[in-house]
Amino acid sequence: MSKTIAIIGGGPGGYVAAIRAAQLGARVTLIERDTLGGTCLNRGCIPTKTLVAAAHILDQARRAPEYGIGLGEPVTDFAALMRKKEQVRERLVAGIGYLMKKNKVRVLRGTGRLTAPDMVSVEDESGTTGVRCEAVILATGTEPALIGALGYDGERVLTSNEALALDRRPETLLIVGGGVIGCEFACIFAALGTRVTIVELMPGILPPADRDVARQMQAALRRRGITIKTGVKIDRVEKDASAVRAVLATGESLAAEKILVSIGRVMNTAGLGLEACGVELGQRGEVKVDEFLSTNVPGVYAVGDVTGRIQLAHVASAQGLAAVDNIMGNPRAMDYSVVPSCIFTTPEVAAVGLTTQEAEARGIPFQTGRFPFAASGRAQAMSEGEGFVKFLASPEDRILGVHIMGPAATELIAEATLAVRMGLTVHDLESTIHAHPTLAETLAEAAGAVHGRSIHA
Repeated sequence: MSKTIAIIGGGPGGYVAAIRAAQLGARVTLIERDTLGGTCLNRGCIPTKTLVAAAHILDQARRAPEYGIGLGEPVTDFAALMRKKEQVRERLVAGIGYLMKKNKVRVLRGTGRLTAPDMVSVEDESGTTGVRCEAVILATGTEPALIGALGYDGERVLTSNEALALDRRPETLLIVGGGVIGCEFACIFAALGTRVTIVELMPGILPPADRDVARQMQAALRRRGITIKTGVKIDRVEKDASAVRAVLATGESLAAEKILVSIGRVMNTAGLGLEACGVELGQRGEVKVDEFLSTNVPGVYAVGDVTGRIQLAHVASAQGLAAVDNIMGNPRAMDYSVVPSCIFTTPEVAAVGLTTQEAEARGIPFQTGRFPFAASGRAQAMSEGEGFVKFLASPEDRILGVHIMGPAATELIAEATLAVRMGLTVHDLESTIHAHPTLAETLAEAAGAVHGRSIHA
């Protein structure tokens, strides 16, 4: 007899879980109050990467004279760019809708709420529908975090949601927060011609990144004309007819046409009926789950950002697959030990495994090897020699971490992720023949650098 599963949330955790459950023979109902694809597809990963692609095209156009190609200064039609973003989003949303039909997943539009561990009510404009189920997967994600003192209004003080719906490029933009989202938007708007300032409370940008990467990225952003102020706090935001102003604790005032608040995200758990059903929440409002993605209430599971674990779309999808396996009687624990992270700045950043500061904090002995893209023939041919590849290796030669800042870093990290997951040694990767001339050669060179055997640096 097949299982009946209700999934609340149609993002990369929820819709992937729905497909896998249907493939395994379950009868699945997917409940989504907004648009299939969740934040990732509609207000995050995909829309921003469309804008990132535009920024990259602009950079290439500006380098065209180096190759004897005369294009002049490129002109950006911001409205056309935003239409392109929407076309990409709509095409992918339609694709998910097709996959739901293909896999016979029942999709209900409305707000889902637990009324019992085996019952979900779905409310829409026409009323309420009850969905009886043997298991529930919560996949409701997160929303941008806000601080009252920053004066959010959705028009002049924005979150990433509104920034992706602008109808006109701002001439000046102040970004509050130098994390992943803040730095990505800084690169996008700077490439489009906006004068960008980042204000970060911490001593440096990209706090979780390897310190060598964060330090060089800060320099790279400044070379692109982005003003960066670190170690400073915003006391309040003031508005007048001409600008919005962030007043710093130092007394300095920074004026801009728009302010983008990028200080993290909060869990979407309000109104889900979790307290009434006894589902335990953590201190940050996250749904507490064990290694099998199960909550403290039998039959109720949670995946994705709402669990407060690693808030990445690919982790949400992996959690969705694991949760379904556990529901369907194929128990397996979720493994977070090897998760790649990608930052779509200019240049790109990607990493897997331990950072230098993590290894030091844990007292793990390591040695490093580093290779610059400036010494890569392919990178030089592309005029993208900024950045480097860095390896951390154990005394036994096992790869502990890989950090890449440079062209196609978010693609190159796949090889490094497999190497870390399979427990490969530096010698394993170094002795693997890499095609020439490619950017991937930089990984073999950086691996060789661990023992002073890099050829081209």
